[in-house]
Amino acid sequence: MLSPEGLVAAATVLVVLGLLAWCLWEGRLEVPGDLAEEEEEEEGIPFMAEEGSGRCRLLCKPSALAQHLVRSLGRSAALRGGRWPWPRWPQLQMLQQLLQPPELEPVVARELLQLSDAGLVALDWLVGPWGAVGGSGGVSSPVLLLIPNAAGKVTGGLLQLGLRALERGFIPVIFNRRGHNGCPLTTPRLQPFGDPGDLREAVTYLRCRHPTASLLAVSEGSGSGLLLAYLGESGSSSRLAAAACLSPIFRGRDWFEAAMPWLYEWPLLLHLKQGLSRYAGSLAEAVDMDRLLGSHSLRELEESLFCRTRSRPTSWEVYWERNEPLRDADEAAVPVLCLCSADDPVRGPPARSLPMELFRSSPYFFLLLTPRGGHCGFPRRAPGRCWGHEAVLEYFRAMAEFLRTEERRKGQPRPRRWGGPAVEPPVFTWQRSYTR
Repeated sequence: MLSPEGLVAAATVLVVLGLLAWCLWEGRLEVPGDLAEEEEEEEGIPFMAEEGSGRCRLLCKPSALAQHLVRSLGRSAALRGGRWPWPRWPQLQMLQQLLQPPELEPVVARELLQLSDAGLVALDWLVGPWGAVGGSGGVSSPVLLLIPNAAGKVTGGLLQLGLRALERGFIPVIFNRRGHNGCPLTTPRLQPFGDPGDLREAVTYLRCRHPTASLLAVSEGSGSGLLLAYLGESGSSSRLAAAACLSPIFRGRDWFEAAMPWLYEWPLLLHLKQGLSRYAGSLAEAVDMDRLLGSHSLRELEESLFCRTRSRPTSWEVYWERNEPLRDADEAAVPVLCLCSADDPVRGPPARSLPMELFRSSPYFFLLLTPRGGHCGFPRRAPGRCWGHEAVLEYFRAMAEFLRTEERRKGQPRPRRWGGPAVEPPVFTWQRSYTR
């Protein structure tokens, strides 16, 4: 017999599928923006992608690192694959990625990390289905930190990415924010959209637990706001070797204020309210729960949680001055690959939602833009079902290869793996020559 949570989830899926069928019948599924106009611009370096997605383009500032990525991605089969039968229906691609379970059921080992203010975040280590942490990875296998969307929804796509990484020797771990995905809420506060404080403590812990391993991070959808904010605030002290964002939300305030597609906003709002209702008692002293659970949009819910608080109320404008993902983007000092689709129905039209000037001017930001792929979809008819996952893993492989080459060329010390004091890996202090 299904639990109440299971019944709510099943009802949500049925309603979403019913609404989707109605939209298809009425012919109202449209691609945002003018794709023809976007494709005509042809800015960036073109790649031949898979048939269902069209031609990818890499937009970045010229540098030695950029040239290496172009060569690696050009040789890789990551951007090629089977054809997706409905390339012009990004909502279908999004639902396929959100609702379809991974090919293999993952085994997860949860670890609760207590933060400096006695709050808790949960780290879910993917340990199977093979049964050992890190799969075939060794002591110095790279640790891949997976960051779900801002609602804390661990999608089948994110789990699939973790399993693909596990197969290739990574040590994947999912970062769950306070109160998300069953993580206990021990403080009357949640994590704001772009506040990287909790993530910083989690990264510090991972560095202590795996002192000789490279730390990598990848985020999905709106969860990229947290990763981008962390990279900007931390600068060269982020302790990450590289990062990637799948269908990121770059401008948080604009995203909340824009009219969201109901096909995405309504289920997400229901998911958030369901999770928050579990902590109604502990949150009541900090926020107005009636107002919170009565929210009719994601913006109303965000304002109720973080602006209209009982102890420290603030304005919507001030909140975003502190939480915009790209507020400190100029300080970022870690290479970031952003994989985006021009027909993303959640992020919005590329002309107003992609910070193109950032990719033209910063040596650390790389935009891999494809005409079609939906939101976190990038589907294909092949093992893995998402060519975006393969592109991200190829990017991390290329980054490791580039760093090894630079270390050998410059004669930098490598970390000791057995015996004696560990030497900090050189990936934390990027040489300026890498980005020239």
